Amino acid sequence: MSDALVQRFRAARRDRELAVLEGFHALKHALRFGAEVVEAVAVDPEELDRLAAELAPDLAGSLAGRVARVDPEELERMVPHAPRTGAVAIARRPAVDVAAALADERAAPAVLLEDPRTMGNMGACVRVAAAADAAAVLTTGDNDPWAPEALRGAAGLHFALPVAAVAEVPAGDRPLVAVDPGGDAVSPGEIAPRCVLAFGTERYGLSEELLARADVRLAIPMRAGVSSLNLATAVAAVLYSMPKTTDAGGRDSD
Repeated sequence: MSDALVQRFRAARRDRELAVLEGFHALKHALRFGAEVVEAVAVDPEELDRLAAELAPDLAGSLAGRVARVDPEELERMVPHAPRTGAVAIARRPAVDVAAALADERAAPAVLLEDPRTMGNMGACVRVAAAADAAAVLTTGDNDPWAPEALRGAAGLHFALPVAAVAEVPAGDRPLVAVDPGGDAVSPGEIAPRCVLAFGTERYGLSEELLARADVRLAIPMRAGVSSLNLATAVAAVLYSMPKTTDAGGRDSD
């Protein structure tokens, strides 16, 4: 039974229909935003309820009964890095209708990450976008935005907004804003909030093809001699400089 459980979690990491959630906060966010959790385990299920009572009262009393107990040694075999809170779970990835997400009429931008390379950084971008109530996070390139490392970086907040890989920059009625060091000194407050904000990699930036398609090029002001920002930091700087569409507060760490 133990080996079968370990194999299920290992297989889920490679399954494009499933999401592996590592840690209390990832499980909490997944449940809070309507994820279908198919299996959850923890070294101390009762401790999860104690954490929920302290950090997520909306879930207090609901976790221990749906989480199976495992030995610490089993947990170490199930995931590459066992979370400090001793909980991991498998959920189904939601279907994402990219066209519908971009058709959202709210005055909220969508975030486009062009060929992101670092999974943890990609997850941090999702976390920031969810906190800022963005319309969606879309990625191009070969890397799966739902990879377990990205989910860990996002603390499970993939379930809070549409997150999907796309083959190319989607067409539509949203202006395309390229965040680029060679861009204009435009205040984000001057940009239509219902846009697509495109971010490139720290090393290479955005492609020439995307820059040529952009309606606006936006530069983030930086001190002379500083050549780039961490991707998630850049996403946060721009999103939180734009007109706010929501007020929220919270604190999460795992």
